[in-house]
Amino acid sequence: MQDTCFSPTQTLRCPGGRVLDLRRPRVMGILNLTPDSFYAGSRVGSETELLRRAEVMLEAGAAVLDLGGYSSRPGAEDISVDEEKHRLLPALEAVRRAFPEAFLSVDTFRAEVAELAVAAGADILNDISGGTLDTEMLPTAGRLGVPYVLMHLRGTPQTMTQHTDYEGDIVLELVRYFRDKLAELRRHGVTDVLLDPGFGFAKTPAQSHELLRRLPELHLLGLPILAGLSRKSMVYKPLGLQPEAALAGTITLNTLAVLGGARLLRVHDVAEAVQTIQLVSNTYSPISP
Repeated sequence: MQDTCFSPTQTLRCPGGRVLDLRRPRVMGILNLTPDSFYAGSRVGSETELLRRAEVMLEAGAAVLDLGGYSSRPGAEDISVDEEKHRLLPALEAVRRAFPEAFLSVDTFRAEVAELAVAAGADILNDISGGTLDTEMLPTAGRLGVPYVLMHLRGTPQTMTQHTDYEGDIVLELVRYFRDKLAELRRHGVTDVLLDPGFGFAKTPAQSHELLRRLPELHLLGLPILAGLSRKSMVYKPLGLQPEAALAGTITLNTLAVLGGARLLRVHDVAEAVQTIQLVSNTYSPISP
């Protein structure tokens, strides 16, 4: 099912001729610019704190920094476009000035925000909705010519917990979803794509664990996989914990994701994720797509 229109499996071509090399698993550090992120420890309150946290993540080995101004936790407030831009764009510009060589991703599903973000220095678009929440997103991604993270989601952040009823095989549903979305992206000229199964998005903890266990099955699509597991409910709810106590569980599931062939781990705790990748790579040969 791999389509030769898309870029080689383990590289993403970014603005300025730079290439993000995913021949070995890498880490994406989360920089939350929202006041209501599900994990309080990830919230950034000032530009000074933002730049300090970005520096710590990069020094710890983050290959990408992912900035977001819209909380996508279940039931999060639906903020305006202007509020999202107000939160995101000044922060993005500050990080780009401070770290000109860093790969920067923006977590947004809005085409207007995406366009302004790329103009401000973003390298990658990370869209939780796969273009379903803004019909202009996929055409905009094609016009901007930057790598695109395609995630699986049903409903919206406000309603997704009501959309966890899958009639058939959940992995087969994701394969079909990605197949159709990749065809749409191709029509709009998007050539560099990462696939994100959307752990916890319109999925119960049990469904998310099944997806993680069967992650290798998504390699038939021939594209690199991003795994966003960090401190999510699939980690802490089965253990009877809260996000603040979910680091050990996150490390465990990130280990399974790397063994399953994930090429990019999206995390709050960069140093621990980098160490996880190093140890897994030294001990095993992760599945290659």
